This record gives sequence, C-alpha cells and structure tokens, in this order.
Amino acid sequence: MDAIVGDRKKILVRQTKEWGEILIGFESRNRFEVLDEDGQVLGYAAEEAGGFTAVLLRNLLGHCRAATVHVYGPGGEELGRGVKPFRFFFHRMEVFEGGRKIGAVQRRFSVLHRKFTVEDASGQEVLTLLSPFLRIWTFKLLAEGQEVGRISKRWGGLLKEMFTDADVFGVEFTHPRLPQEVKKLLLVAVFLVDFTCFENNQGRGSLLDWGSG
Repeated sequence: MDAIVGDRKKILVRQTKEWGEILIGFESRNRFEVLDEDGQVLGYAAEEAGGFTAVLLRNLLGHCRAATVHVYGPGGEELGRGVKPFRFFFHRMEVFEGGRKIGAVQRRFSVLHRKFTVEDASGQEVLTLLSPFLRIWTFKLLAEGQEVGRISKRWGGLLKEMFTDADVFGVEFTHPRLPQEVKKLLLVAVFLVDFTCFENNQGRGSLLDWGSG
C-alpha cells in the first residue's frame, strides 16, 4: 500500500456503487475509491461478499459480521487487505500486505468516546484513535496525547463540492514523520470505523451507537 499512502498528507475514501475501471474475482458489497486531494484515483477497496449465505449472515448480524476488505492499486493489483472476524463487541480488523501482517485496529470500551487502538505487527498497542465527545464525525490518531493524524467523515476539504453524499472519509497525516506502516493502518482503519460506527444507520451517525459496540 506504499503506492497509495506515499508521502501524501491527505487521502480521500469514497464509497461508490459502480466501477468501470477494474475487474475483481468476486462479488463485492461495499466498494470504495481511494483518491488524492485533486480527485485522482490512487486505488480501490472492496468488501468480499462471499455468496448467498454470506448475504444472509450480513443481514442478520450487521456490523458484527466477519468481513474481508481488499485494497487494490489503480490497475486492479491487490496491495493489501483488512480481515475482520465475527464479534458482537470490541470489533477488530487485522491488516495484511501479501502474507505479512503489519498490524491491527481494535475497538475498545469507552463510555464518552468512540475509541480504537492501533497495534503494530507484534500486537503491541502503539496509538489511539479517539472520537471526541459530541464530535462523532472525527477520529483523532493520538500518540502520547499528541495528534498525529485523523479520520473525518463528511470531510470538508478541497474536494467537498465534488461529493454530494455523506459517504466520504478524509484521512489526514498531520505528523511529518509518521511511519509508513502507521499510515497504512490508518487507511484500513477507515473501513472498520465505517462498518462499526456508521453502516447500520445509513451513514448518519447516532449517539446511541456508542461505547463498546
């Protein structure tokens, strides 16, 4: 995923229904475009649907379901994937490049915030992803209390006039020396945040979807 994150300071992730640019080897449910600030396509991502049985389980289990999200380059080559196991609470997504695990994003219990932790390849917690109280659209990436990046839904950056729907996330890397592995983890964290915090309420967010869910 180095080709996507590179030395960029901002990346957009937009959910989309139609692709004409690439072919993938499986039916997908959630599809995303990954773009730079100028609207140029950097890559794509798709949740693997898994057939009719998976559709039934998805409708029954909602955001608790198991899911795999594949990340592609602009030519359709797979760059990485996020794997989310089935869980009722404390949802998790492990991140891989090829056969190598580079880390994970784990939801944690919190009463007043939406909280996730970011783990390195060995499982060590290295960063915290936190949605401040009453600011449910913004998730700050914190290292020892200092903001080093963020994920923002309904991102209002340079391209806000291009997108008329609310299913747009902005990924910002605010620390100049943020490691590439952390950037990749923050990019894939978008999909876990979307599944667990916004999907069941059609992207509107809800103060009831709080705490450990």
